[in-house]
Amino acid sequence: MSEPADAVEMGAALARLRRATGLPVAFGGLLHDARQLRIAELSGTATGALRGLAISAGNGLGGKSIALSRPCAVTDYPSARHISHEYDAAVAAEGLRSVLAVPVVVRRKVRGVLYGALREPRTLGERTFDAAVAAARDVEQALVVRDEVQRLLVAAREPVAGPGAWEEVREVHGELRALAPRIVDEGLRRELLAVCGRLATASGGPPRPHMVGLAPRELDVLACVAAGSTNAAAGERLGLKPETVKGYLRAAMRKLGAHTRLEAVVAARRAGLLP
Repeated sequence: MSEPADAVEMGAALARLRRATGLPVAFGGLLHDARQLRIAELSGTATGALRGLAISAGNGLGGKSIALSRPCAVTDYPSARHISHEYDAAVAAEGLRSVLAVPVVVRRKVRGVLYGALREPRTLGERTFDAAVAAARDVEQALVVRDEVQRLLVAAREPVAGPGAWEEVREVHGELRALAPRIVDEGLRRELLAVCGRLATASGGPPRPHMVGLAPRELDVLACVAAGSTNAAAGERLGLKPETVKGYLRAAMRKLGAHTRLEAVVAARRAGLLP
């Protein structure tokens, strides 16, 4: 993620963590190399003592969570014996006692840590752990989407060649359009949609004016249909119900003057809306 997208995703996850667990303090950050995390986002803190703190794998509670790739907690941070205490000064400045750390794990690699904390020593229950893990899963999904978008953008920039190349272009186009609504980073979303536009007209020849105005979701559905998806599969990819997909498809067919799914796809390609 870019730094603005990091801040948005982490900030939202920390707010969800506090809301779901009732913990008054939450903070966290993403790893920017394989071994070190920098705490970048704070929620509910009284000081800035934790901001920018660099957490190394194995050190402190968060470092232990990174090293073990699993949630860890202490009932009373200052006296905890099963963690190291490199960060005691910052923790004490914020007045934290009971703390949990949950790793953000993508494809078996720790990519960040979310923390939740109390200013009193208290054992944290299973429901608190479950809610914190759910907040971490939200960040994981955002990172998975971001990684997939980057992979597809790289694939989209490859020259079109070979007998199956156009099918690959159409598949990439459909996947990018399906991912676009889930992108928080506006700059990346604009780049993604611009690439989709280039893919749609990549067959060569003079530029074709878009005489048909399809709504974004109508075009998303048509892109899935063009890649061979059923209504159910398109709905699963786009996060829509099959009935909703059918409604968008009917609207697109009406605008394109098509009577079948295939006619709609062919008409959209002729109009330069699909590759």
